[in-house]
Amino acid sequence: MKSDIEIARSIELVKIKELAKSFNMPEDYVTHYGRHMAKVDISLIDEERVKNGNLILVTAITPTKAGIGKTTVSVGLALGMNKIGKKAFLALREPSLGPCFGMKGGAAGGGYAQVLPMEKINLHFTGDFHAITSANNMISALLDNYIYQNRDNGFGLKEILWRRVLDVNDRSLRYIVTGLGPKTNGVTQEAGFDITPASEIMAILCLAKDEDDLRRRIENILLGYTYDNKPFTVKDLGVAGAIVVLLKDALSPNLVQTTEHTPAFVHGGPFANIAHGCNSVLATKLAMTYGEYAITEAGFGADLGAEKFYDIKCRKAGLNPKLTVLVVTARALKMHGGVAQDMVGQPNLEALKVGIANMEKHLENLAKFGQTAVVAFNRYGDDVQEEIDYVREHCAKMGIGFAVNNAFVEGGAGAVELAELVVKTIEEKPSAELNFAYADEDDVPTKIGKVAADIYGAKQVTFSATAKKKLAMIEELGYAHFPICIAKTQYSFSTNPKLINAPKGFDFQVQDIVINAGAEMLVVISGEIMRMPGLPKQPQALHIDIVNGEIEGLS
Repeated sequence: MKSDIEIARSIELVKIKELAKSFNMPEDYVTHYGRHMAKVDISLIDEERVKNGNLILVTAITPTKAGIGKTTVSVGLALGMNKIGKKAFLALREPSLGPCFGMKGGAAGGGYAQVLPMEKINLHFTGDFHAITSANNMISALLDNYIYQNRDNGFGLKEILWRRVLDVNDRSLRYIVTGLGPKTNGVTQEAGFDITPASEIMAILCLAKDEDDLRRRIENILLGYTYDNKPFTVKDLGVAGAIVVLLKDALSPNLVQTTEHTPAFVHGGPFANIAHGCNSVLATKLAMTYGEYAITEAGFGADLGAEKFYDIKCRKAGLNPKLTVLVVTARALKMHGGVAQDMVGQPNLEALKVGIANMEKHLENLAKFGQTAVVAFNRYGDDVQEEIDYVREHCAKMGIGFAVNNAFVEGGAGAVELAELVVKTIEEKPSAELNFAYADEDDVPTKIGKVAADIYGAKQVTFSATAKKKLAMIEELGYAHFPICIAKTQYSFSTNPKLINAPKGFDFQVQDIVINAGAEMLVVISGEIMRMPGLPKQPQALHIDIVNGEIEGLS
């Protein structure tokens, strides 16, 4: 089979203006970025259509390093729906350059189920990530300058909370010192970098409902505390307007297409293990405005991405999904059953039977949210029918719909079974009103405890001294009503990545809590989690090159 990039190059793309025209998007509201990409004005969102639309979330069981293929399933489902005559629209996240040049090599789907043009989407795209990075670091520069220029007036910050960001995996930048050298170089202080997908600006862009809301949220960003313990915000700095200017174009969702010319909005890209893991509210609402069905995804497993999708994105945007698709693979089930990664391609029904407890736990959690769920078995070339049949029969015993997705190899034709299942399930048994894991009025420890116990399976939550101090501060500042965004390993329900499958009765450790006052959420740092990843020993960058004028290595 051809590589992803070879397949992508073999597709003759429809001009983006023709794609937009086919969905009755007014030409004056579509800004072209070349022939095959565009930005769409958010004023086209129809809230009535959003209210009555069919929103479908694609999530997954706990991921492993063997892969899950959630984006491939999301794209495949849209292709399959169009194959059966349904008008489907995708709403996905933008890839980050960090993982692209680090572990993944690309994140725009795979095989014959991709969003295109994949090279541009995986690289600089329309510049949204650069705008977010620039906006974040402009705040850092303006804050440092404010401290420098006003130091003789007695102004200073006891603690600076705001960190710089870069869309590169770089462990050397996690903790640094700035302002070294002569006094004209600024005030010497500790600092550090997170990766751009972890920036609060990214979360703000993905949650903002319009430009005014974007400005309000930016003004509320908490930068630090003065020596008399007063919060210091971007509004105090007086630069919110300048930051909105940098983000003005980035606020509009990006329109692209799939391998079979299905429309897709690709916009925003927070990671789910260190951020809230969902594409922008605006892109989702535009997809619901123009599609009979809108398909979106949430990062990593359902314990992270789906929980945050419901408890943060849906809570704030008033969304109510009609259905959730849980992606499983035989490889992941076998790894949760104890099989080593290099052996997952071998038949092992007994290990799969053990690992299926992970799928059961995720389905149990989705039911707690009031979600009707179906299982999409993402097929790999080395899967055996016996194992597929076992998962199908197991789902039938649980009363859960099941379909095999083979869109990677067959495109939309390989996802017809899944598409028919999704449409039938929505027509016969759509999800009821969404249940949240906690209430707005719950205190923060209660919110964390409910997610840790009810969703993860923890026995108790323990807080470090730093976290306890932050809890008191959150109460004092009036931020306790914010939803929580738990940052933890994606490889386990627990904070220990080696505790696989469906563990129970473990201790859940909270190291710190980061106040995102602009994004209006509290980032709960749990276990050993890095907000700036490092590069592996053999980064994907070693394989990325231009050969005869063509980009290679974006798999």
